[in-house]
Amino acid sequence: MSQETDNKPSNFIRQIIDEDLKAGKNQGRVATRFPPEPNGYLHIGHAKSIVLNFGIAEDYKGSCNLRFDDTNPHKENIEFVEAIQNDVRWLGFDWEDRLFYASNYFEQLYDFAVELIKAGKAYVCDLNAEEIRSYRGTLKEPGKDSPYRDRSVEENLDLFARMKAGEFEDGAKVVRAKIDMASPNINLRDPTLYRIRHGVIHHQTGEAWCIYPMYDYTHPISDALEGITHSLCTLEFEDHRPLYDWILDNISIDCHPRQYEFSRLNLQYTVMSKRKLTELVDEGFVEGWDDPRMPTIAGLRRRGFSPASIRDFCGRIGVTKSDNLVEMGVLEDCIRTDLNTHAPRRMAVLHPLKVVITDYPEDKLEQLDIANHPQDEAMGTRKVPFSREVYIDQNDFMEVAPNKKFKRLVAGGEVRLRGAYVIRCDEVIKDENGEVIELHCSHDAATLGANPEGRKVKGVIHWVSATQAKEAEIRLYDRLFGHPSPDATKDGKDYKDHINPDSLRTLTQCYVEASLAEAEPGETWQFEREGYFCLDSLLSSQDKLIFNRTVTLRDTWAKIEQGK
Repeated sequence: MSQETDNKPSNFIRQIIDEDLKAGKNQGRVATRFPPEPNGYLHIGHAKSIVLNFGIAEDYKGSCNLRFDDTNPHKENIEFVEAIQNDVRWLGFDWEDRLFYASNYFEQLYDFAVELIKAGKAYVCDLNAEEIRSYRGTLKEPGKDSPYRDRSVEENLDLFARMKAGEFEDGAKVVRAKIDMASPNINLRDPTLYRIRHGVIHHQTGEAWCIYPMYDYTHPISDALEGITHSLCTLEFEDHRPLYDWILDNISIDCHPRQYEFSRLNLQYTVMSKRKLTELVDEGFVEGWDDPRMPTIAGLRRRGFSPASIRDFCGRIGVTKSDNLVEMGVLEDCIRTDLNTHAPRRMAVLHPLKVVITDYPEDKLEQLDIANHPQDEAMGTRKVPFSREVYIDQNDFMEVAPNKKFKRLVAGGEVRLRGAYVIRCDEVIKDENGEVIELHCSHDAATLGANPEGRKVKGVIHWVSATQAKEAEIRLYDRLFGHPSPDATKDGKDYKDHINPDSLRTLTQCYVEASLAEAEPGETWQFEREGYFCLDSLLSSQDKLIFNRTVTLRDTWAKIEQGK
């Protein structure tokens, strides 16, 4: 075991690698890869694989390749290729000069298929997709041979060459491995290796090819060509491992990586199926792949999640062989823990109520020094303007306190403005409907800063200057689904029926500290007593400040889930 891994939490994959190194396998090398298909954006489940593959390579002083599984061009495009690279970099990992595409190996893959045909281990089949399924059999019944299974090597080679030349229509023919139609593992019942795809322009190879290899054929050969030592996949590929080994055992290639499977990430209140995420985007249930409600890495980034919080989350859930459903609260706690330490504090009023401090000079403007973080002096202080008119949150005032726990402002009562003065509510102004629209207060000029001896006020509320604050739009994002397992319910409903109607609430005419006018997109702060927020990286501009709520200060869903 390397010294760098001594303090890392162990798991069964690390134990396998340690044993391999101890036994001198792979010439002491550790080489992994992250092989996404560029048919959508990466999500939090992919982050687990990224952290695992790149993390192991770092810890064992090995290498990790980024390889695009680009064998299905009608679902892939360059936007997804670029987005995936951005996400991996943002998470803090670097593939250096090891960026590969499965399409890099199309010529070699073709040659290996020719080799299998010459060895009598692959053939061209004319059955269509439905017929192939019906011939395959079931888990209880063996399949039956294709009527084209015994074609001669010469005929198969001719037909395969003509497939490559574009003579046949889509679906007219496929190339299949000749293994065992009676195998208890359905994946070994003459799986398809190649299919015909006309009319698509591949983002890397253009129109050079009209036949494309299947993933189960491409994956092991790509691993071997790149010298991968440990091919790490999620559990759904466990039954595919015998085919992975069969491919490599039956072609003339020296390297034979080993595939190991770990449990995929299942997270509450989300769907992880790329097909379903695509439906959410295409059908307008969200505003795009980077919608802050999406479990995509781009969505989490735009919402204000940090790379460190996601890496921490992946470390917390660990790597096992058993599928489980991870509580959303675990992910949210990771970002709270990170931002509680690193996010500067600011004040923002989401539901403004004007307060006029009647005994404060109209033309006076003070610049108060307020700490950027209550527990970290190294973060310094900032200047916050204070004026005769300020905004407080409507929820911080009631004419009569509802109970003894209410420590905010009431008619005739006092409260401290954070970092400023103690004020007393002297008069409540209402509109014709009886709604409170303004408070007239007085202030104690001797209470600026720390409370003087003998002057105690229980409540402290946040505020902004009504004349200096900047207007902003605040987007309160919540969980996209109201059910913890939206795609696995037993009520007969579609997963989209469980979309949370309150997953996004937009507040306009909010006010934030003047300093936030200089905020950079993606920067994150704690808005005191409101939660953690970031400046939207897509929609904000100098003329319009838009802040996204990253997460609340507390896990408000915990009480809901407990029925409280």
